[in-house]
Amino acid sequence: MITTINLTKKYNGNTVLNNLNLNIEKGEIFCLLGQNGAGKTTTINLLMGFIKATSGEAQINGYTISPGNTKARKYLAYIPEVVQLYGNLTGIENLDFFSKIAGFKYSKKELVSLLDKVGLQQNAHLNKLSSYSKGMRQKVGIAIALAKNADIIFMDEPISGLDPKATVEFTAICKELAKEGKSIFMATHDIFNAVKVGTKIGIMKEGCLVYTTYTNKINANELQDLYLKTI
Repeated sequence: MITTINLTKKYNGNTVLNNLNLNIEKGEIFCLLGQNGAGKTTTINLLMGFIKATSGEAQINGYTISPGNTKARKYLAYIPEVVQLYGNLTGIENLDFFSKIAGFKYSKKELVSLLDKVGLQQNAHLNKLSSYSKGMRQKVGIAIALAKNADIIFMDEPISGLDPKATVEFTAICKELAKEGKSIFMATHDIFNAVKVGTKIGIMKEGCLVYTTYTNKINANELQDLYLKTI
């Protein structure tokens, strides 16, 4: 679903992503760890087609990704650290609005079904987003990704600021999406949750992917020791 070949990005002569080679399959949850400035967000921006690579190539579902390539982008959805929704609209109104922007029109019953699927309690569907917690906003963001029928969902620090209950709920939703064949690329600082939610983990340092492994081959304590040694 996601392939990069020597993907590189430079700004003013400074290399912020250096020859990234990566393969993420259907149904995988890839968690990318690294300090601030390691290149995680730059990687997502390149794979989403928000910015242009200096050299190398990225492919999404067989299509080369680049700014303006709508063929590749139709397979993608993006959930940032802070989901940007309209506070004066309700949860179901936000879902309806962003679905229509993406070219999908759903009945009210279908919208309710999408919000139910991501675990947003029904008594919140008609409340304005301004009253939502961050965890509730994240659920609406995932519902929008599902409404777009995205095969690949990019997440940038999605559990930052979530309480333990919301983190557990978010992890369960991600695992369920993976079972349905969705691929998830998640940039995160949370080592322990990465082991719980991910199927594959990478560690990035100074723009280089220095280590990758499957989560069934490493536990959280081992990963933490490796991470601290690596960075």
